[in-house]
Amino acid sequence: MRDLDKRWEKLGESLVKHSLKVQPGEKVMIMMLELETAALAEAVYGEVIKAGGYCQIQYMSEAIKHRILKYGTDEQIGWVPEIEAYGMEWADCYLGLRGAFNLDECWDISAEKTALYQKAMGKVSTLRWKNTRWALVRVPNEHFAQQAHVSYDKMMDLFFDACTLDWDAYMKENQRIADILDRGNSLRIVGERTDFSFEFGGNRWTVMDNTQNIPDGETYVSPKWESVRGHIYFELPATLGGKVMNGVYLEFENGHVVKADAETNADFLNMIIRNNENADRAGEVAFGTNPYIDICTTDVLIDEKIGGTMHMALGRPYDGSYDSPIHWDLVKDTRKNAKVYLDGTLIFEDGKFLI
Repeated sequence: MRDLDKRWEKLGESLVKHSLKVQPGEKVMIMMLELETAALAEAVYGEVIKAGGYCQIQYMSEAIKHRILKYGTDEQIGWVPEIEAYGMEWADCYLGLRGAFNLDECWDISAEKTALYQKAMGKVSTLRWKNTRWALVRVPNEHFAQQAHVSYDKMMDLFFDACTLDWDAYMKENQRIADILDRGNSLRIVGERTDFSFEFGGNRWTVMDNTQNIPDGETYVSPKWESVRGHIYFELPATLGGKVMNGVYLEFENGHVVKADAETNADFLNMIIRNNENADRAGEVAFGTNPYIDICTTDVLIDEKIGGTMHMALGRPYDGSYDSPIHWDLVKDTRKNAKVYLDGTLIFEDGKFLI
């Protein structure tokens, strides 16, 4: 049934005008993941045409991915889709509309096959990151509400509120905090099974304003990767390639992961780190700052924005200091029993900035 919620049209306009800033004559690639993203894909397509652009739409789903993983050879699974890769050269702008799906769709697929497929998709992701102006949107549906253990109406209200907050006011306040962070050189996070630190001097903290990862709401920095040390525990579920890893725990020495464990799917966690170049390095550390996102959804694109949390990404950094086919965010719940120090001074405690 056609989704008549007018909020899709408002969000589609914002994605084209604010996030991607599509200009006349530019080419836009939309990747629809799951059928439930159709309403937003239609709204964005119309706005691209109004802006004078050219638009192509691709389609993929977790059920389709399950078929290649179940029936494909290693060569087929590790194949980098040529048309999709070419799309990253053809397009000026890329928009990924990532619909929610059954997290257990690939329940019968081995960790080895999933890791091989994820490595191939990481190469496409790298092309997108290097060659296009891009944005990713996690589009909720009934599956999403169920995995978050809330009603569909609650999830949709949270989504639209988080996407359309007063971004000018948000930027003013969070840029003030980023400017203070920029005066420092090192950060230390202390909490449950966590004593984790790194240096960042020379790399600036960046406030995101709903232009790339949508709904947005984070302030991030690229650590000096070789300075990362200590151990860190992630209370919120980590997901990648349809696999859920609960209770991820990492230990770092001289910038590299020397121990990785998880309460579930630990074998997959270690395969991702071993089989992807530089996936054992921390490429990002960030604060989640969206006031409308207040529940765990088991989806990192939204969970990393939960106000009062922090997250760290393994793999590709934003400062270009090295290459990696993945950029994988893991979320730590710093809303209780957590402290953050800037050059030894307490600046953040139990989800709140003290500066």
